[in-house]
Amino acid sequence: MAGKRAGGFSLGMTQRLGIAAALLGDPGVLLLDEPVNGLDPEGVAWIRRLLRSLAGEGRTVFVSSHLMSEMENTADHLIGIGRGKLIADTSLEEFTRRAAGGWVEVASPDTSRLAQLLSRQAPRARPAPAAAWPYAASAPPASAT
Repeated sequence: MAGKRAGGFSLGMTQRLGIAAALLGDPGVLLLDEPVNGLDPEGVAWIRRLLRSLAGEGRTVFVSSHLMSEMENTADHLIGIGRGKLIADTSLEEFTRRAAGGWVEVASPDTSRLAQLLSRQAPRARPAPAAAWPYAASAPPASAT
């Protein structure tokens, strides 16, 4: 592998190489962008353990991701940045609770079928304001009913 060009590696190996490069110099602060992208399940488990270990050493580890499920398995605290501004500095649980607003919005081009399903499955459903579709409804998530 020593003579192999980095461009010839798989996406997962390229991720590992990038993480190794980020650790050169023993930094106190790490910023990783989508570090689990391209990793197999074993690699995902490895990066989670590594990040927790680095944080346990007292380092600051920033991980950017659009996958809330991954953040749930990796992060203790969430900092959200949107359009260049800080929008959250809280626990993941609190962020999810606030973002959901206690309601789930659904939409469908088949409005009669949507209304039929909602009337049976979500009796507390109500029309959604300013919906993206012409017909939509909001209802509390299943855990809130």
